[in-house]
Amino acid sequence: MSAPPRHPSEHGRHITDRERRRVVFAAVVGTTVEWYDFFIYAAAAGLVFGNLFFGPAGAGVATILSFLTVGISFLFRPLGAFLAGHYGDRYGRRVVLMVTLVMMGVATTLVGLLPTYGAIGIAAPILLIFLRILQGISAGGEWGGAVLMAVEHAPDNKRGVYGASPQVGVPLGLLLASGVMALMTIVAPGDAFEQWGWRVPFLLSVVLILIGHYIRRRVEESPVFLEIAERKEQTKTPIVELFRSHWKLVIVAALVFAGNSAVGYMTTGGYIQNYATNPDGPVGLDRGPVLWAVAGSAVSWLVFTWIGAWVSDRIGRRSTYLVGWLLLIAALIPLFTLVNTGSVWVLLLGLVLTTIGLGFTYGPQAALYAELFPASVRFSGVSISYAIGAIVGGAFAPTIAAALVRATGTTTAVTIYLVVMVLCSLVATALLRDRSGIPLGPDHEREQSVSPIRGLAQV
Repeated sequence: MSAPPRHPSEHGRHITDRERRRVVFAAVVGTTVEWYDFFIYAAAAGLVFGNLFFGPAGAGVATILSFLTVGISFLFRPLGAFLAGHYGDRYGRRVVLMVTLVMMGVATTLVGLLPTYGAIGIAAPILLIFLRILQGISAGGEWGGAVLMAVEHAPDNKRGVYGASPQVGVPLGLLLASGVMALMTIVAPGDAFEQWGWRVPFLLSVVLILIGHYIRRRVEESPVFLEIAERKEQTKTPIVELFRSHWKLVIVAALVFAGNSAVGYMTTGGYIQNYATNPDGPVGLDRGPVLWAVAGSAVSWLVFTWIGAWVSDRIGRRSTYLVGWLLLIAALIPLFTLVNTGSVWVLLLGLVLTTIGLGFTYGPQAALYAELFPASVRFSGVSISYAIGAIVGGAFAPTIAAALVRATGTTTAVTIYLVVMVLCSLVATALLRDRSGIPLGPDHEREQSVSPIRGLAQV
């Protein structure tokens, strides 16, 4: 029997194709489970949490409070990123991924068991917020570890495609969450959905966590970290070193993600679902069809995420991003006009058009971020930049959108807000040099430490 093909990595280790496939599969499954948990909360917040947990505040205010609980988790993502970055740069990527997966699953399952305001009063929303905070801490640590496991195992010329494996977990998580929620509107229609149907998707998290945990246990540690550990070159205080030497890069990298996050959270944060199904609003569609439309857009988002990653391996990360931002602006301008038609098929069209630009600015992100930071602080840099970008962009995007419509009576202000966010990210992207293919191993720390920000030699 012939031995499986092995490929030399840039830092002297050899990784088999089988090992790489296992890493990709684990990244996809693990992040899908994580984001399924994260997104079913957002969907439930848009559909039922306002009434069940914040009902005494009144319909309009209850909706805003419900979306605030979606956003509050983002405030704790940096805490998760700080913790995961510190331990990930010191003790490895793999152990952090195991912890974040279990934490997310436990918090999600407990939400499904939580009594409502009518049962235990003010304690219900307080416990709900606490569990959402745990989800935020977990999400803050998850992404960086999954990204580095994928990218640091990848061949130099395929980092975009390999790095897309954790990225597709987002649309897959959205697809799974929306699909399960839509299915429950059929199994438990009308009042039954609000009484018990919404709980089932949260309780299913137990099964998904067991699957994800089993798969991740079988994945080897990142070869880059193994080499750093063998040399005993782990940074004792990676976060201190990151902000001392690379704080400007953290800010620019965070702004690169902000536009994608703001637009993406129109659906992943539950805003479109709430806006399109509000019986007192201008659209008034049923829950089921809207959820299926969101699930359909998740499929197109997945496809364009892979395409964007593939393109970035050919024309570079920066060029792919710039194309993506222009595509996203073009799709945002007619988005709410299409949603306001009241046709679920036209709603689906608007969402699908948006996912083209989202894919081109999300597929290459793992490789882009990994290539920006030196090996010794890479986990911290990637995780913290992502967490800050999520706060600036998506954290309160649904809340801001709901408040803008409430204040102006029109979605025009929402469109302007989203376009401005995308333009900020476009400018941040333009400030970066393309570092596609830069060596990632510890032997090239000096080269990696040169600032990728135009006009700066060092950060």
